[in-house]
Amino acid sequence: MDIAVVGAGYVGLVTSACLAQMENQVVCVENDPAKLALLHGGGMPIYEEGLAELVTRNVAAERLSFTDDLAGTVQAAQVVFLCVGTPPGSGGQPDLSQIEAVATAIGQAIDSRYRVIVTKSTVPVGSGDWVSSLIREAFCDTADAPSGLEAVRPAAARGGVAVAEPVNLSLPYFDVVSNPEFLREGSAIQDMLFPDRIVLGSSSPRALAVMRDLYRPLLDQTVEWNGSCRRGGPVPLVETDLSSAEMIKYAANAFLATKISFINEIANICERTGADVRSVARGIGLDHRIGEAFLQAGIGWGGSCFPKDVAALTAMAGDYGYEAPLLSAVRQVNSQQRLLVVQKLQERLKVLKGKTIGLLGLAFKPGTDDLRDAPALTLAHRLHELGAKVRAYDPHAAAKASRLALPLVLVADFERLAQDADALVLVTEWPEFRNLPFRELARQMRFPLIVDGRNSLDRERVIASGFEYLGIGR
Repeated sequence: MDIAVVGAGYVGLVTSACLAQMENQVVCVENDPAKLALLHGGGMPIYEEGLAELVTRNVAAERLSFTDDLAGTVQAAQVVFLCVGTPPGSGGQPDLSQIEAVATAIGQAIDSRYRVIVTKSTVPVGSGDWVSSLIREAFCDTADAPSGLEAVRPAAARGGVAVAEPVNLSLPYFDVVSNPEFLREGSAIQDMLFPDRIVLGSSSPRALAVMRDLYRPLLDQTVEWNGSCRRGGPVPLVETDLSSAEMIKYAANAFLATKISFINEIANICERTGADVRSVARGIGLDHRIGEAFLQAGIGWGGSCFPKDVAALTAMAGDYGYEAPLLSAVRQVNSQQRLLVVQKLQERLKVLKGKTIGLLGLAFKPGTDDLRDAPALTLAHRLHELGAKVRAYDPHAAAKASRLALPLVLVADFERLAQDADALVLVTEWPEFRNLPFRELARQMRFPLIVDGRNSLDRERVIASGFEYLGIGR
């Protein structure tokens, strides 16, 4: 199919590359000149495992291209994906200004040829109907027609005479489908091509049929990537209404955030009782009703999805007269958990003023360079407020961090991070951090203390190397 993807961020770029890998003709629209120039030059605006290779492969195959021509791209497309940002706004409600602008532009660009408009951006319940109304209103305005379902739009000249034809705008020139994404940064390509499920929300059988055809390689697991084309068995397809599809995305992220906050609360009780949260997590995770995923205690969740989506769901509940106390508690536990590392440092080093603290990792999780609402940033600001000197090393997020006004010094390697430091804090569990030369690092430090904020290090090895080790819930 001819596909338009609006937005070249994390979701848009991964979606574009994967749809092109499925042998569609994909044009990704991006209005940021710097990002567009980078993509045209073969560069990547984000770090995501395997993405650069996938983009390069499909650009070379002439299945993927990039442009800033939204109108022309929409006119040529059968399916248009909305993958623009919905950052948190006031009171937790998402800022939908980019969605509004794109929907209006689509309405100004489309003609009577049928199209499917797909919202992949995370939007509040009811947004699909709102997007549809925005497109119709812009279509009417562009046609210089009165508002309402019946309108008149100019037709092509016939025999040199311009004529006007009545157009019933209730006819399905387009349908809006909610198709929430469930991409984990660091494994986004895997999640797109080998998904746990695909969710489609629409009341239009025609639109659902188009989307089933588009996603057939994913549903049947026949798409090939890195020599693999099957994960085993067909992928479940959930077809529902617009509102339910939009709610599924929020509910999924809120539940995962709840699991993390829950195990962090258990970890804090474990520390006080002498239990080890890792054993507790394994013991409860083997129960099939609970599952092992997202039961890793640490310094809390961050990123572009969990904080924004839990806040938005809480705010949305408030709009309908419900306080959502559980969701409020999930957020509160997470906020407190981020500062737990500071408390541990104070308990061991006492006064932090003048002390040098090195942060191992800045990205909110491994496999990505995303710094949005990363726990490391909260930690750096709090340590700075307490008078500590903060250094940081991240193998992939340093470039983005250098463009932010952060109260820390970026260093090029972990040796410089440890030099004369009073403590190291593992914030992002990059795999290479598990095999650091801990004995040499301990010798370089003023005080060989390490706080394992993700419980990802081999405690016995670290201690044998001369470090004092502090974990979470252990």
